[in-house]
Amino acid sequence: MYIDENSHIHSSVREDISDASSNDYDLLCFSHLRWDFVFQRPQHLMSRFAKRGRVFFIEEPITIEGEAYMDVSKREDGLTVVVPHIPANASRPEEILRKLIGEFVDVHCNIRLVKWYYTPMMTLWTDHIPAEAIVYDCMDELSAFKNAPPELGRTEFQLLSDADLVFTGGKSLYNAKKLNHPDIHLFPSSIDVHHFAQAMNGDSEPGDQTSIPMPRAGFAGVIDERFDCSLLAELADISPEWQFVIIGPVVKISDADLPQRPNIHYLGSRAYTDLPKYLGGWQVAIMPFAINEATRYISPTKTPEYLAAGLPVVSTAIHDVVDPYEKVGLVRIADNAKDFATALDEAIDIDLVDHRERASVFLSKSSWDDTFEKMSVKLYGITAGARAKAAVEVVQI
Repeated sequence: MYIDENSHIHSSVREDISDASSNDYDLLCFSHLRWDFVFQRPQHLMSRFAKRGRVFFIEEPITIEGEAYMDVSKREDGLTVVVPHIPANASRPEEILRKLIGEFVDVHCNIRLVKWYYTPMMTLWTDHIPAEAIVYDCMDELSAFKNAPPELGRTEFQLLSDADLVFTGGKSLYNAKKLNHPDIHLFPSSIDVHHFAQAMNGDSEPGDQTSIPMPRAGFAGVIDERFDCSLLAELADISPEWQFVIIGPVVKISDADLPQRPNIHYLGSRAYTDLPKYLGGWQVAIMPFAINEATRYISPTKTPEYLAAGLPVVSTAIHDVVDPYEKVGLVRIADNAKDFATALDEAIDIDLVDHRERASVFLSKSSWDDTFEKMSVKLYGITAGARAKAAVEVVQI
């Protein structure tokens, strides 16, 4: 579909998405993370919501040469990805986006809507869309990230004021935000245990990893300003017997920043479905995060993923890793390369049967299915309340 600053949407979508939904509301999810980037919190939750009703996963805009349009594609039952494309030289980009999203909703969405935000910045062009409920799922302290827009603090303040319900992705974030909203709830990173437990099946590993010698220490995740490149370089130098396997996209830093050593192997991005096969060929999983403002509030999803894969884990002292994972003896913490090397050597000799049994008990309390169900209950309370109030107002009229 196409739109310019003075026109309406013209139909040119890949598939018809106007079929009536069996649900009584559509969920509009506004995300700074793209659906096809890395499979993490938004994908876990929205794919589950899509099994019960329609979800429109709306990404940040892409700038182009030419007229503005919405790229629309169905990915699975109930879930549609929507990507605004706007002219790079647009003088009023937010006005174009407001019109794009407004007309898209008018044409394709249910009269009953829930707006679910992962970034406050997208409220600047969606705040005019009426909704029965507004949810802010705060999975990161985005203002601390590299290249964060200066308006982020102001827009988050407004979103916290407008939201009916707030979730946080970790304990540190919850403690930082809990006084800013009356209905805020802690939902830490969860885990699809069955998926990652496949790493322990002994299946053949991918060909691009088989040639890497043992022992292997691996990392799977986004490589950005939160990743301590200096620590990895020093660790590789003082532990030449270890091979370091690094999987994931490089974002916001240059490839030139990545340390190059004979025992460091960058395999690039890999599909979520393939990760267990890679993890199954590691002896230890590592989380060499930098200790900086960008990691102050993170709650790494990869911690439970590594544990579900049956791996010993070594990490730097990220607060939401220390508490609870180190406290219950499931993760080793290292403050520098020398301590990290020592922890690696200790981790490879642990009793794996005992480690996996204790990890299994711990992770049984934190599945994505359970998190989704609990979030759904909270959301139902908001939408049911909104409808009851609307019904009373109609009767009074």
